[in-house]
Amino acid sequence: MKFLKAKIFLALVIMLLLINACSNQSASGNADQLREYAGDLINRSLYKQAIAAYEEYLKVGHIKEQEQANVNYIIAGTYFDRLNDYESALTYYLKIKHFYPEEKTLMNDVNKRIVACLERLERTEDASQALSESVQLDPNAVIQRRPGEIVAELGNRQITQGDLDYEISKLSPTIRNQVTTREQKQDFLREYVATELLYDTAQRAGLDKDPEVIEGSFQAKKALMVQKLLQDRVAGKVEIEESDLELYYQANKERFVEKDEQGNIIRELPFSEVHDQVSQEFSRRKFQDAYQGLIEKMILAEGVKFYENRVQ
Repeated sequence: MKFLKAKIFLALVIMLLLINACSNQSASGNADQLREYAGDLINRSLYKQAIAAYEEYLKVGHIKEQEQANVNYIIAGTYFDRLNDYESALTYYLKIKHFYPEEKTLMNDVNKRIVACLERLERTEDASQALSESVQLDPNAVIQRRPGEIVAELGNRQITQGDLDYEISKLSPTIRNQVTTREQKQDFLREYVATELLYDTAQRAGLDKDPEVIEGSFQAKKALMVQKLLQDRVAGKVEIEESDLELYYQANKERFVEKDEQGNIIRELPFSEVHDQVSQEFSRRKFQDAYQGLIEKMILAEGVKFYENRVQ
């Protein structure tokens, strides 16, 4: 009887070990899939989705601390380099510093990035303190995780094809359409590197503290904030239907005509032929109306007063 119980117990132990082994194997497979999936999302410029996938990957378990630190570094870099979300980037850089202090190969760059985040958030005192607290390690040991082949090196910094594609994607559509061939991308890369070199030199010269630079940065930031606000509250609210365009065309037919050299009307242009022009004009008018409405509301809300008779 005791021998039978022992056999049953041994069988249960073996079964539990097999179940645990299968579970670990499944988790490992799932983790590898998540890691590859997140990397693919990065390469497709789906940065927010990639961050979510990396965070899910970190929850799987059975991941070594070095790998955890590297993944948090990738998330932080994605927030910093791709999304310009410096608060979120700072959160992850601080997480690496406090939870993975043994990862010395990362720490030099992490400390620099912490300072850079604070500077971009205009927390100069905190940035100075972070700089004084940082430990300088060998920058050659910093692990870089960017997609694509390396297309240029600036000292210890590497620029990859993914970096190049991202910088091109930030251009306006008109300019971006002029950077499509290999030769054009090579020219853009050289200009980009030149700008980075000039910026590094200017920073070493202390020009970031120059009063004109500080004022110019403030004005540029103000303009970008206004542009973003108008995009959200004006342009984002303008909805145009095809029927609106047709009505606008019918009400303004005299604007869509073909004239001879003397200015005489030769023919009226059909709607199909001037559709894009009608759309652009109508969009501008709708935007202007929405803009004026927003400004009038703000003037009333803030109790603005104009003393135009005093203007000299």
